[in-house]
Amino acid sequence: MRGSRRIRADIPAGHQDPLSYAVTARDRSTIEMVNQAVRHKQVMLAYQAVVPARDQSRPAFYEGLIRVLDETGRIIPARDFISAIEETETGRIIDCLALEQGMKTLAKFPDLRLSVNMSARSIGYDRWMRTLKRGLGADPTVGERLILEITESSAMLVPELVINFMSALQRKGISFALDDFGAGFTSFRYLRDFYFDILKIDGQFIRGIAASPDNQVLTAALASIAEQFDMLTVAEFVENAQDAAYLTEMGIDCLQGYYFAAPTVRLPWAEKERARAVL
Repeated sequence: MRGSRRIRADIPAGHQDPLSYAVTARDRSTIEMVNQAVRHKQVMLAYQAVVPARDQSRPAFYEGLIRVLDETGRIIPARDFISAIEETETGRIIDCLALEQGMKTLAKFPDLRLSVNMSARSIGYDRWMRTLKRGLGADPTVGERLILEITESSAMLVPELVINFMSALQRKGISFALDDFGAGFTSFRYLRDFYFDILKIDGQFIRGIAASPDNQVLTAALASIAEQFDMLTVAEFVENAQDAAYLTEMGIDCLQGYYFAAPTVRLPWAEKERARAVL
């Protein structure tokens, strides 16, 4: 105890310990990088296919993943900045830009079904709601082709608000996916009330599942919950043929991961059409 007090006494009043200072400085730098990207409109979606497990030749839908460009033009994936901006105004703006680009893409490609990520913190955010209403008003088919993905941890921040929000938008044809299921702390009482259409099983349970009895048991349990509540299942982070085959045999509905396709800022469905036209 005396040693721990002595260590704290060595840190000047009003100063952070070196690790906390480094984390805070890194977050400030990340927020500023994202702010600059937003100011210069250097924000885009990368698209990754989600394929039916038993017919992998044609995607069931694509996920639109937000990307920003740093000052050198390098594409930065969301995992490198989302935690730093999640609770900030910038996080809300990023959600708006992701939705705006997703709605434009859906309007341009009438056969496309697309999921877009959002935080529960953006529910009720005026700009986000205006973007949604504008997109739905411009093309009445967009709603039935739009999937909104909310992470499990985000949904549990304000579960009653999420339930009401989902109920209102599902009447407009919009579907909802519970993302990263198993990574957070969903109350089963709320899961019963949420009425998500899609349950995406977190990748930590999917990687190496063909050779992992623990992951097999846990994924089977999560999949049985989805079946009970009539939710389509998606396994995230499928990275090899063995895992894909095991998940298909298990009865998982859809698969997503680098084994099928990496996220790309090109339009993969358009690329395929061009390739077929050349042939």
